[in-house]
Amino acid sequence: MATKVKKTETITDDQSVSTQDQIFIKGARVHNLKNVSVGIPRSKLVVVTGVSGSGKSSLTMDTLYAEGQRRYAESLSAYARQFLMRMNKPDVDYIKGICPAIAIEQKVITRTPRSTVGSMTEIYDYLRLLFARVGKTYSPISGQLVKKHEVSDVVDYIKKLPSGSKIQLLVTFRRHEKRDVKEELQILMQKGFSRLYVKEKGNGSLLRIEELLEEKKPSLPKEAYLLVDRLVAKEFDEDDLHRIADSVQTAFYESEGDCLVEVDGGDMKHFSNRFELDGMQFEEPVPNLFSFNNPYGACPVCEGFGQVLGVDADLVIPDKRLSVFENAIAPWRGEKMGEYKEALIKASRKFNFPIHKPIVDLTDEQYQLLWTGNEHFYGLNEFFKMVEQNLYKVQYRVLQSRYRGRTICPECGGGRLRKEALYIKVADVNIAQLVDMPVGNLYQWFQELQLNEYDQQVAKRILLEIDHRLKTLLDVGLTYLTLNRVANTLSGGESQRIQLTRSLGSNLTNSMYILDEPSIGLHARDTHRLIGVLKELRDLGNTVVVVEHDEMMMQEADYIIDMGPLASHLGGEVIFAGNYQQILKDSKSLTGKYLSGQFSIEPPAKLRKWKKAITLEGCRQHNLKNINVDFPLQVLTVVSGVSGSGKTTLVKQILYPALMKLKGEFAERVGQHRALKGAVDDITQIEMVDQNPIGKSSRSNPVTYIKAYDEIRDLYAKQQLSKMRGFQPKHFSFNVDGGRCDACKGEGEVVVEMQFLADVHLQCETCGGRRFKEEVLEVTYKGKNIHDVLEMSVEESLDFFKDEKDVTNKIRPLSDVGLGYVKLGQSSDTLSGGEAQRVKLASFLGKGKAQGHILFIFDEPTTGLHFHDIKKLLASFNALIDQGHSVLVIEHNIDVIRSADWVIDLGPEGGAGGGELLYAGLPEGLKAVERSYTGKYL
Repeated sequence: MATKVKKTETITDDQSVSTQDQIFIKGARVHNLKNVSVGIPRSKLVVVTGVSGSGKSSLTMDTLYAEGQRRYAESLSAYARQFLMRMNKPDVDYIKGICPAIAIEQKVITRTPRSTVGSMTEIYDYLRLLFARVGKTYSPISGQLVKKHEVSDVVDYIKKLPSGSKIQLLVTFRRHEKRDVKEELQILMQKGFSRLYVKEKGNGSLLRIEELLEEKKPSLPKEAYLLVDRLVAKEFDEDDLHRIADSVQTAFYESEGDCLVEVDGGDMKHFSNRFELDGMQFEEPVPNLFSFNNPYGACPVCEGFGQVLGVDADLVIPDKRLSVFENAIAPWRGEKMGEYKEALIKASRKFNFPIHKPIVDLTDEQYQLLWTGNEHFYGLNEFFKMVEQNLYKVQYRVLQSRYRGRTICPECGGGRLRKEALYIKVADVNIAQLVDMPVGNLYQWFQELQLNEYDQQVAKRILLEIDHRLKTLLDVGLTYLTLNRVANTLSGGESQRIQLTRSLGSNLTNSMYILDEPSIGLHARDTHRLIGVLKELRDLGNTVVVVEHDEMMMQEADYIIDMGPLASHLGGEVIFAGNYQQILKDSKSLTGKYLSGQFSIEPPAKLRKWKKAITLEGCRQHNLKNINVDFPLQVLTVVSGVSGSGKTTLVKQILYPALMKLKGEFAERVGQHRALKGAVDDITQIEMVDQNPIGKSSRSNPVTYIKAYDEIRDLYAKQQLSKMRGFQPKHFSFNVDGGRCDACKGEGEVVVEMQFLADVHLQCETCGGRRFKEEVLEVTYKGKNIHDVLEMSVEESLDFFKDEKDVTNKIRPLSDVGLGYVKLGQSSDTLSGGEAQRVKLASFLGKGKAQGHILFIFDEPTTGLHFHDIKKLLASFNALIDQGHSVLVIEHNIDVIRSADWVIDLGPEGGAGGGELLYAGLPEGLKAVERSYTGKYL
């Protein structure tokens, strides 16, 4: 089923494109691609679209990017290649005109807690350089600027003195422990010095060293100096200046860093070429001093993590809705430890402490007082010190372990750096304060930054780079992030947009950027800014290929390639290639029909009414502004709002863990809120359906995940031949020994290591890639053996097993959620995030009504979904609700918001400007809310 090449080689009807203006792919057969040939115009913004599973990623990531990367790697020496990841050659005849390829994928690329937004975007590296080059060090004692004097500073000072002034260059006379004064004087004499200068009662006089040495035991007053040079101020010529500079250099050398200048017998001006002030020695600013990933700059206590194992405040005061009187402080409950609480209650009158006020409503000073204590009572810090001193008793060890957890490092306050780095400031701000600012405020700070002329010259290039990257972060809608936000707490979409910022910062040209749905997690408001960034990349002369379903993105694209017609073995062809106007008129393109309005996702005719809800009161985690929210049950509820407005915080950090804790399940820490009320008892379980892969191993697949494979194995074990040979269901499993091929252990292929070339994956010779032993494969049902069944798509298997109700009931949910194209035995690691999420959804749908009342929470389930698939997804949600469950969705997709029974909109902005409840009600009513961006796009 090869596609017609002719159509795709010609870009528009009137304008034929030669190979040098396009990247031409001939005969791509990766995954489900059916010998596809297609031209991609260079230096254009190209959108590749199509239903989920139609082969978009196979064409872009697995063919185009893989070949671009492989060719780069092949250009290196064999020696260098053995250290690189070995790259497979994609199954394609040839690709002409390919450029160096950069892929920006959805994956959260780092799991280490050392990686932050600042280090991923490289902004932090430029900040380190800025502070090392133009940062000023201030003493924490006097707040004065710490300066290190050069020889030129002393010479300049002398040049400015009034003509005729008598100047003496002096250094303090040093007394050594192991030498007496006489020995010291002899050494000075040998070095060529001849006079000392002494001061008594404010009067100075000169003494000759020779004369002093004639005395038996020369004694000197406390204020004794070595005279280095004497001069009279005048118009100094070149020779004079050389002489002064030499003398100053000698003074610095003799005193190990000090030089004193006395003018006309008055006060002495002190110069030092050591970096010190107020009796403190300071570190010279170098880039590594500001790196928390380097032992030189990292805080010695937390080693640059910003957190240590200590007393966890959330465990000490688990329920902040209680007051001190109501036993809010967990370790002070009980008879013995209760004495600490009693002491506080008795003394509270003396310093006006509100013991009946909930902890959550205390001021910052009052809350801190609980920890620090005062002269009337012991605070929590003292209490835990006492516990530490008694750790030899087992009960105290148990007590300590109960309240230990990750807490902010007491030494650096979470800043990750050693305190010496924080004495260095630019415009009165240290680096830890800068990385704590949201990107929007940080950009503003740099716009208003005033430096002196010299510093401006030094920092010019650094500021340019920082400015460019910060602006890109703003353009991709990440205004609300701070640079010290840990990378592994970002969502896939945020992480992808951060990588985009880094790629833009490098200003490459004539390259090919391949992006996998960059608009994920972006509100419609921010999508047009993202498109601006992509166009900027294109205008630099790059080819930008975007896998995307977003309508706005397609309207702005220079060229669209639509894959299809359907998914998996029913897809893998190029249905359309051309511009936006042409796709609207194309009769074959499913995407075109949705774009032109021929097909559409209709909102439900009748909305469901709800009777019961769960209520969260006083939500204050992160940027939430003390809001109360109702989550209705047995309806479809959507939480919307711009990126960073607080949706994830509300649902995933407060509601989900709070419900899990109530049900006695394990959960992460619950975010700050006052109370969880309402129909909590009506829910029997809570399921978070996210986009994490359903299985990491190549053996995991959709049928095993939804437990349908058990039924299929039972069916094969019941066949006559199985009974004769004594086969049990385990013989039809490729995960355990028995029936599977012993050579490839049921993998179907053998991998041959090739050192610096790509590993060769060969079909297993013993079983011919069929995973099982010959005698197992001889067992058939309706003429098909177990391997043939694993090769079937979900739709084919439903038809094949139509007489076996147990099997079809288990498999049908996969078809209902729009995964009819997936092969039963397809490896889980080849499924996209959206597909994995729908497999999980299918596994719940397959469990039927016996489950009680489940609350399903979905985090952006439309990720990777075409309009056609969103329709199926909404049908699945309705099926869950019809079974008596509740569905709560965090979503930006306008079609899903339109189809909701109840919408909760947060905003208006991201970060500090968000966290308000703008609207809760029927979708229709949201249009009238002026402050809501979601309303405008509805």
